[in-house]
Amino acid sequence: MFNVVIFGAPGSGKGTQSERIIDHYGLFHISTGDVLRDHIARNTELGVIANKYISQGQLIPDELMIRVLEHHLDNHTKESEKGVIFDGFPRTIAQAKALTELLEKRGTQVDAVVGLEVNEDELVTRILKRGQETGRSDDNLETVKKRLAVYHNQTCPLRQFYIDEKKYHAIDGNGTVDSIFEKIKNNLDKIKHD
Repeated sequence: MFNVVIFGAPGSGKGTQSERIIDHYGLFHISTGDVLRDHIARNTELGVIANKYISQGQLIPDELMIRVLEHHLDNHTKESEKGVIFDGFPRTIAQAKALTELLEKRGTQVDAVVGLEVNEDELVTRILKRGQETGRSDDNLETVKKRLAVYHNQTCPLRQFYIDEKKYHAIDGNGTVDSIFEKIKNNLDKIKHD
């Protein structure tokens, strides 16, 4: 199994690069944002709870996210045999530790953390553009600013956590989709062959 966490601020290109990584390495994609939006759209109990946090630009509580993730993995054991790319998770150090435990129970680990690094002005521009193109209601300036503040306060410390674990690979997230993916692929290929 080869497990990758894709990490970066909102708008850094995690979803776009995840698709490339999935196609290239055959990994199972878990986007916690997509899973949560699905629950919200279906108006499940979890979706109702999650929507209260998301609509205010806040993070979902750790224990709730872990439950969602565990449930999702349990329902996709066949698809995730080669490995998983975690997109949008973990977002806190507590979640990172919980992910380590969850994977250890399954006899595996996080092999690499791909950190897409993009400057703030570019992030805001990308997210607002995405909102116009997709109609995502959470892609407006007020919510974007809240999400970036939450990212800096709560998620950014994860970067150092994974640097200390020697799993973090900083990738310049500026440039074309293809050029960014080449940088990611070069890093991941080295890890896979070590």
